[in-house]
Amino acid sequence: MKNTLYIVLAIFCCLAIPTSAQKKENPNLFSKENLVAWCVVPFDNMKRTPEQRARMLKELGFSQFAYDWRAEHLPSMEEEIQILRRNNIALKSVWFWINGTSGQILDESNNFILKTLKDNNVKTELWLSFNDRFFEGVSDEEKLKKAVAAVSHIRTKAKEIGCTVQLYNHGSWFGEPENQIKIIKAMGVNDIGIVYNFHHGHNQQKDFPKLLAMMKPYLSTINLNGMKAGGPQILTIGQGDQELTMLQQLKDSGYKGSLGILSHVEDEDAKIVLARNIEGLKDLLQKMKEEKALKTY
Repeated sequence: MKNTLYIVLAIFCCLAIPTSAQKKENPNLFSKENLVAWCVVPFDNMKRTPEQRARMLKELGFSQFAYDWRAEHLPSMEEEIQILRRNNIALKSVWFWINGTSGQILDESNNFILKTLKDNNVKTELWLSFNDRFFEGVSDEEKLKKAVAAVSHIRTKAKEIGCTVQLYNHGSWFGEPENQIKIIKAMGVNDIGIVYNFHHGHNQQKDFPKLLAMMKPYLSTINLNGMKAGGPQILTIGQGDQELTMLQQLKDSGYKGSLGILSHVEDEDAKIVLARNIEGLKDLLQKMKEEKALKTY
């Protein structure tokens, strides 16, 4: 009898108390911990230093940060990494833009980023996109071959330092999710993902459920934005007329990746822009709850 009681209690405990692994596998999609601050460094009229930026991110409650940059910011990249570490802010990703104008796949900035990540033992994602000129003047078949060769080369460089590659939709041929999936499948690898941006998907709004189903096995992050047919490209979350539906579709799909919050406005304080988007997301989540309550009433 005593042994039976112990067994019952053990089963109950296993059912009632989720392990840390279970919690990690089932994150709250819209929790603050799952949000990533993005498009911050070059889009801030306050021109914050790495120290000031980390303080701002903590004040807003971010624990993840995606590093966007321009050439003038790279000299302070190592300082940025060290300050993020001291403040327990995870470096979710680094923008990895391929100009492809020098005749080489990787230019000086790309190599600098790889070296800085290696020197500082940073394991992160490279959010990869290409200048439109990289694929100019060739057929779609040749574009695919060129993309596979380039992404394979970058993947090798990333793996050497413990990083991964995520294909980032930034418009044109490479920015079409169908083409990104073709690239991944042609490479025959399982360690490359996709980052999808609402603000680069205005022409894909009607097809979003279909695209989401196609991308889901590869998706690591979706960057949110207000969405209206015809734009504008950058709009505060909640000020569009499509993103509420898209967020519900995202939730219903079972997507479990990260969500990016943008500060993609050059002439404003990044803190204000990020806070405005967070509040917009909160408002949409409240509307989702209210609509669900009405449907079940």
